Amino acid sequence: SSARSAIKQVASGRFGVTTEYLVNADEIQIKVAQGAKPGEGGQLPGFKVDKIIAKTRHSIPGISLISPPPHHDIYSIEDLAQLIFDLKNVNPSANVSVKLVSESGVGTIAAGVAKAKSDLITISGSDGGTGASPASSIRYAGVPVEIGLAETQQTLVINNLRGQVKLQADGQLKSARDVIIMAMLGAEEYGFATSALIVLGCVMMRKCHKNTCPVGVATQNEELRKRFKGRSEYVVNFFRFLAREIRETMTEMGVRKLDEIIGRADLLFVKEGMENAKASGLDFSRLLHRPAECDTNAIINVTRQKHDIDHVLDREIISRAYPAIESAMPVELEFPICNTDRSVGAMLSGVVAKKFGDAGLPDNTINCTFKGAAGQSFGAFLAHGISFRLEGDANDYVGKGLSGGKIVIVPPTGSTFAPEANIIAGNTILYGATAGEIYINGRVGERFCVRNSGATAVVEGVGDHCCEYMTGGRTVVLGSTGRNFAAGMSGGIAYVWNPDGNFDYFCNMEMVELSLIEEMADNRELYRLIGNHFRHTHSPLAGAMLDDWDNYVGQFIKVIPIEYKKVLHDEKVAKLQQRIASMQTD
Repeated sequence: SSARSAIKQVASGRFGVTTEYLVNADEIQIKVAQGAKPGEGGQLPGFKVDKIIAKTRHSIPGISLISPPPHHDIYSIEDLAQLIFDLKNVNPSANVSVKLVSESGVGTIAAGVAKAKSDLITISGSDGGTGASPASSIRYAGVPVEIGLAETQQTLVINNLRGQVKLQADGQLKSARDVIIMAMLGAEEYGFATSALIVLGCVMMRKCHKNTCPVGVATQNEELRKRFKGRSEYVVNFFRFLAREIRETMTEMGVRKLDEIIGRADLLFVKEGMENAKASGLDFSRLLHRPAECDTNAIINVTRQKHDIDHVLDREIISRAYPAIESAMPVELEFPICNTDRSVGAMLSGVVAKKFGDAGLPDNTINCTFKGAAGQSFGAFLAHGISFRLEGDANDYVGKGLSGGKIVIVPPTGSTFAPEANIIAGNTILYGATAGEIYINGRVGERFCVRNSGATAVVEGVGDHCCEYMTGGRTVVLGSTGRNFAAGMSGGIAYVWNPDGNFDYFCNMEMVELSLIEEMADNRELYRLIGNHFRHTHSPLAGAMLDDWDNYVGQFIKVIPIEYKKVLHDEKVAKLQQRIASMQTD
């Protein structure tokens, strides 16, 4: 089994972000941007995706994995507060950190992040970053960490927010001097990546993305990996010497504790005799400015954020589902729900994942029916063995990070409108889902199944950008779609009902190809999925389709990524060759 990392990252791709992944962490970091390539997303080329990476990222070997530039569940500070709330529900004991890039104006953003209840804020400088960052990004994006850190510290102190968050800084920190300058500019914690990698043997070739790292650090090539000479003792040694050097420097300054110099930018000064032609024009007064509020407001973290997770609906669900959590006895529960009940299911899933891991409970062990309007993130990170049925409607982010659970959304009993013509749930549903099922008797908003890497979904109409960046799973749309369908989709299969014959106009054809449902296997799979949808939701539309299947199946389009189709074909051929070889040896 893989080693447990104390800090887990939640990035825009949400690759492998399962409930089990989140509960095994002391700190969860939301990576909004990284210093060397802020706001650009990332792409892992197919030739680097081996079996281990594919397993970790819930994908299959050989297909490219694309991370979107933005997080599709963060378009405002309120959205960020919602994601922090989701993560605090899943793992109440972990601290949540938000990583921002050092840039002009980062102080204002950091003030919003502090108000969104983040426990820590990381300011990431432009000089660090991975060797896979494009050269143009390394040179022209982001600014040195000192500038962003000073602005953040000053803004937080002026707004009296500094006391409730810890500040972290990273971006080419190497020596005691770097750490002490960061401390004086306001940081309490310090990140080291490049220097630690160099201690392990990295020689900064800056071609991590090419799979040809000559010292075996950033490659999946077995021959090159044999050259890796790094040992954990080297890193321990490096940090031991670094700590000693920090102590020695503090002794020279006459300081006993690091806390005494945090936020003390007034102790920094510009060296005499540095007035060469270039340096003479630099003005450090704003960087070293000490706001008047420093005398009255906290300049270092003194309190903890108050996360309102003590009285969430999940607390009641957990207490009533005790027999299921303790001894896997099935339970049937019912609750009213309203739109102030957010992240319902997240804390329950965290409890299940902590006890049973990724496998969760047997199917349908905890069955909950909700009546009313669900708030944001209904069924977020829902673990295996939990089934949620909602009779009503739901807000955005339903089934975010779905990890094996099942969600069914139907209109309230007795409603007279046609479900397939009405919106029942919001935007960005199933973002980063890795496993599980969702059946929605109605239409939904934009970005349905964005970054889905393994869940099965049936819905009756979607907005723009459906199946964006999808790498696995199945999506069935029994209705119209918005534009830009399947943008960046490199895995998984979508089936779309296309009675008007104009779907190709709405589909982004860059990475996928379209075909009719001609293969028997596809026909059976689609029939089974629509059958499941009818069984769970009693959808009139699904019922009509099943009754006249031969007619309707001809109106469906299959959307499959070209790269994914090739990988599936190669797998089939390899299996066939194995069978032939084993028959010959027999």
